Amino acid sequence: MRLPPHPAFDLLRFADGQPGPARRWLVRLLLALKRPGEARDVARALLAGKRVRARDKAAILWGARHALVPPPIAPGDPEAVPGLRVATPDEIHEGTAALAAIVVLTAPGHRLLPGAATAIAEAFAADPGLGALYGDAAVLGAGGEPRLPVLRPAFDPDYLLAADYVGPVVAFRRTALDRLGLDSSLPGAEAADLLLRLAAEDPSAVRHLPHLLSTWSPAAASPPEGWASSRRMLAERHLAGAGRVEAAGGLLTLRRDLPAPPLASLVIPTRDRVELLRACIESIRAHTDWPSLEIIVCDNDSRHPRTLAYLQRLAGEGVRVLPCPGPFNFAAMNNRAAAEARGRLLVFVNNDVVAHQSDWLRRMAEEALRPEVGAVGAKLLDVRERIQHGGIALGTGGLVTHAHRHFPGTAPGYLATLRVTHRVSAVTAACLAVEAQKFRGVGGFDEAAFAVDFNDVDLCLRLDAAGYRTLMVSGAVLHHHEAASRRWNPEARLRHEAEVAALRARWGARLAADPWYHPGFDPRAGTYERLRPWAEAPLR
Repeated sequence: MRLPPHPAFDLLRFADGQPGPARRWLVRLLLALKRPGEARDVARALLAGKRVRARDKAAILWGARHALVPPPIAPGDPEAVPGLRVATPDEIHEGTAALAAIVVLTAPGHRLLPGAATAIAEAFAADPGLGALYGDAAVLGAGGEPRLPVLRPAFDPDYLLAADYVGPVVAFRRTALDRLGLDSSLPGAEAADLLLRLAAEDPSAVRHLPHLLSTWSPAAASPPEGWASSRRMLAERHLAGAGRVEAAGGLLTLRRDLPAPPLASLVIPTRDRVELLRACIESIRAHTDWPSLEIIVCDNDSRHPRTLAYLQRLAGEGVRVLPCPGPFNFAAMNNRAAAEARGRLLVFVNNDVVAHQSDWLRRMAEEALRPEVGAVGAKLLDVRERIQHGGIALGTGGLVTHAHRHFPGTAPGYLATLRVTHRVSAVTAACLAVEAQKFRGVGGFDEAAFAVDFNDVDLCLRLDAAGYRTLMVSGAVLHHHEAASRRWNPEARLRHEAEVAALRARWGARLAADPWYHPGFDPRAGTYERLRPWAEAPLR
């Protein structure tokens, strides 16, 4: 879909540059010829009737893409609902909007769908504490046909400051609108500003309704003049002089001041595989712009002479090498190092991670050191320069999945989530930053239930339960050669199955409903690849 060049539409450019069917099949053929072993793995899985395995193998071979069939649009005009009025911010400012208990803000190019007003009114009636409500949208092409689905997550102030993912169509209870008012100095950002102020008073007062409520026609109207400056002003107000705003089109990055960067303790578990460990540590030393670091290597019974010699050399260079003997327990090793770490900031890093941008730690620390933030994750790329980690989505693939797995490393992500900082349910411990006091306050990693797998997911969910947000910082980018240092055997598979059962027993309700990953996406496909069939039905 060809979008106007206005920066307000940068959020929608996630499908730009995807090849058409003919080119896509040509690329697949060339990759199959280049990697015949992987192509045979896909064919064998298909012939054996293992569709999920075949899908996963195909994603490894060919990569992932958005195949989001837009939902059909119900015909007809939006219905009139007593006590509900639709108005633009200008109409509110001018006093020409009719009084009503519920006011739906809108803007040129946006239109409520049939059934939307009824759904909005029912949501407000069911929740007296609800102050504001937003839903999903369908982007229309120049001919009025649905082209892109806009399926939004739960309310996330960090995401909203970075990208206007909510849009101008927001329903407010009139009492909240009258009490807080619309800021006329922020044309195009009035709804976002009011949502942020309302949520600052009571986060539960703002809710997302996961239904199609409106259409968005980029070709029909552009946002008001001053949209970009309004967005920037809103972010600068939030920083209140304690940072700066970096703009890339319509997407913003809030860089927070750190007047006295604290000691950061980098914890790296390892066992032999000296080539991985050396690449990891040398890259951190060469590409980490942070004034005060301590590196702690947790050694799990390394035996190879070259590894032992390298560990001895590291110890002589000031790296702390902690012996962690016994069966491999990733969580216990990290816990032991965290107990001995001197840094205010803990940074857990796998030995198969490689840094290549010097600002990765500073970007993560700026968020992790905020009082309301718990765990912070980075964008990780695999050896093929594809996305290996863009946050963790719950409930997909039968359990949990790394968001945007196998998408191109340069992809903007669905609704720009690979370009901006936003909230997620969990992040991988392959590169995870958290303040030491918060980590210790929730008891660290659960080394009894999750020795190897899902300890990061469990930690993030416990931090969330303690009131801390988990953030994905897309501007912090590293490489991760995932599982390069692990070996599977029957004992490991049994342990993995037990950890799967433990995760479902402890977090089953959260696994069934991830607030930061829309339920309209098909959980049987890779994240952000395809919609559920039920999500393709019009709103009734």
